[in-house]
Amino acid sequence: MKFRLPAEWEKHEATWIGWPFNKEDWPGKFQPIPWVFAEIVKKISEGELVYILIQDETHQNLATQTLKKISVDFNQIIFVHQKTDRNWLRDSAPFFVKDERGKVHLIRFGFNAWAKYKNYKLDQKIPFTISKVLNKNLIEANYKDKLVILEGGAIDINGYGTLIATEECLLDENIQVRNKGFTKHDYEKVFKKYLGIEKTIWLKKGIVGDDTHGHIDDVCRFVNKNTILLCSEKNPADENYKILLENKEILQEERLADGSRIEIIDLPMPEPVYFENQRLPASYANFYISNACVLVPTFNDVNDRIALGILSELFPDRKVVGIHAVDLVWGLGTIHCLTHEQPAEEL
Repeated sequence: MKFRLPAEWEKHEATWIGWPFNKEDWPGKFQPIPWVFAEIVKKISEGELVYILIQDETHQNLATQTLKKISVDFNQIIFVHQKTDRNWLRDSAPFFVKDERGKVHLIRFGFNAWAKYKNYKLDQKIPFTISKVLNKNLIEANYKDKLVILEGGAIDINGYGTLIATEECLLDENIQVRNKGFTKHDYEKVFKKYLGIEKTIWLKKGIVGDDTHGHIDDVCRFVNKNTILLCSEKNPADENYKILLENKEILQEERLADGSRIEIIDLPMPEPVYFENQRLPASYANFYISNACVLVPTFNDVNDRIALGILSELFPDRKVVGIHAVDLVWGLGTIHCLTHEQPAEEL
């Protein structure tokens, strides 16, 4: 069976998200986090269903109270009971692919908490829960008799056979190793079999402060078949300056799966965001494209309006909405990291 991973801007049936509960993800800053989630849920629910993973009845009551206060339409909300370790569904949820008839299938890759944290056993159960709720079988992404480890934030695709990733995330053999001994060729065979990818573009590194060790969704994102938004740092003294410049040089020489050139649009970086002397992975590239709107993390920065303006021009058919993410990014991720789209079937 031939699969294709749809682009994020294609029509969704729903979005999956987990309601926040783990205070260790936002130590000392948890109080505002449910309100940020509530705003995200409200905006997404204007155009599609939102499945919300919750821990238990008490947790659901807390979520309900918060959502009621900002007048969310509960006809668009489905609560799903599933105890989790964290809430980064971009990485722990299954991949939703389509076959040649437009039917959606679920691909389960392995999840090991970015090869960094020890508590991930509950998160490993998320694909099974989603498959049960949707009454769809899980297809295991096996290669050489092993389940391949892959997070959704590690890749970005254009829906037409091209995928982009960083060597830092997927090929490093010393730090946060996902699949020991894997080569580019190994990954590309997996990407083709399970995601329908014909061409993989390898960038070098992700941004400074990203504890996933190089996720692409803080660096660059496809916004249509031929166009990539690429983070750009103008300050030569900033640690990200050379990293992002090198990535741009690679993209300028690359081609898409169909042989065409890539249109590259610079997306500014916000000023560095620090908390407790730690640089955080603040990036406008961590936006999420839903049916009704594009949600963009903002950082009380002069470049907020520039980033919103760029995305508004690229998505004239959707509302482009800034979501205050200065508190959210203390969890070392923002909007795209938290959400996972479920594409609409074409049958």
